[in-house]
Amino acid sequence: MKRRSLFFVLLLLPVLLFVTCKKKEQALTDQQASEGGYLRFAWWGNTTRDERTIKAAQLFMEKNPGITVETEPAQWDGYWPKLNTQAAAGSLPDVMQQDYMYIGQYNDRNQLVDMNPYAQRGIIDLSQWSDSGLASGRLGGKLIALSLGTNAWGMGVDTAILQKAGVTIDDTKWTWKDFEQIALTVYQKTGVQTMPVNEFHQVFEHVVRQAGKPFFASNGKSLGFSDSPGLITEIIDILLRLKAAGALYDPEDAFILGRAMEEEPISKGTAWNAFYWSNQHVGHINAAKRPLDFYIFPTVDGNKAPYGTYLKPSQFISMLSASKNQDLAARFVNFFVNDLEANRILLAERGIPVPSSVREDLAPRVDPNMKYLFDFITRVTPFTTPIDPPDPASAGEVRDVMRPLLLQTLTGRISSDAAAAQMIQAANGVLGR
Repeated sequence: MKRRSLFFVLLLLPVLLFVTCKKKEQALTDQQASEGGYLRFAWWGNTTRDERTIKAAQLFMEKNPGITVETEPAQWDGYWPKLNTQAAAGSLPDVMQQDYMYIGQYNDRNQLVDMNPYAQRGIIDLSQWSDSGLASGRLGGKLIALSLGTNAWGMGVDTAILQKAGVTIDDTKWTWKDFEQIALTVYQKTGVQTMPVNEFHQVFEHVVRQAGKPFFASNGKSLGFSDSPGLITEIIDILLRLKAAGALYDPEDAFILGRAMEEEPISKGTAWNAFYWSNQHVGHINAAKRPLDFYIFPTVDGNKAPYGTYLKPSQFISMLSASKNQDLAARFVNFFVNDLEANRILLAERGIPVPSSVREDLAPRVDPNMKYLFDFITRVTPFTTPIDPPDPASAGEVRDVMRPLLLQTLTGRISSDAAAAQMIQAANGVLGR
């Protein structure tokens, strides 16, 4: 009997060893998955940003053998719907580029990771970050995002066209009336038209802030300028006068979203101006293949306080709470914002870096176009006021209901007064739900 038992033990031994090895192998596989041998990073951007970001991700993989970073670039208008679809499917990336416009929504849905514990553990090094540089990424006591650069809204300008028209601009004090006159002069002298406010919500936000009002009310339940529609009709009327004079670029064409920078009217030389964030300026120059200037945004009163302009985090980088690779995500975030070699690849395309060590390292390395932006941020800073709180969750829907009404005005279907009233009514309807 003992011999028979021993026989069966010897017979089953290879099987037991095989099963044990398989379990160990599976345990190692599970451990590698949990430790994060695979990481997804999503962002929106342009050709320049995509190329540099992919190279930086490749550097991270070189420095961390065995780790794979899947890069997921997108255009701005397609980025957020894509993430919404991924969220519904439970397949959000591990790390994402985040925007001030949406950070509150993601935080309210508990989709972002508090990075404070990772800073305390030394995985994310914040020793070179100022308190003000961290402030915009803090909500409810949590550090849910790190700024990827300092940024300001303004106007890109084709320098050669202005010179041909004999126009000079002092952007420290130019007004919307100056803008209108310059646009007429440029058209009369060169035949080149003026872009309307295609990114209208940024334009209107800056205009109402110049009147000391926020775009959204503090409780997020209505617009902050509901009682002052004249603030935006004044700008619309300027555009309508330019249209009547033939100086305004076709609004329906101008309002196309998601167009490559190379196809933008300023790149093709069919418009002398464009409205965008300062961190996009290098991309526009590369797309246009000629010099462009970047000006402080025009004002109603000649740039007197309160100022409409503010310094905004160009984008954030955030960790997603759904990630199974959060330690690796933290290591990647730290690399992306602090590593000098990585930032020599990125070259401040997303905005002027916050960590002092990175800024000091990049200052002598950036090309003249980027140095121009470093100087622009210095120049615009005295004409800024603090940024407003993050937009309410329905901000995107607000823009969606306002945009068609502005287009109807610029194409002559309704008056500016009617458009302003309807935009405010529609927006407040969305916000008040």
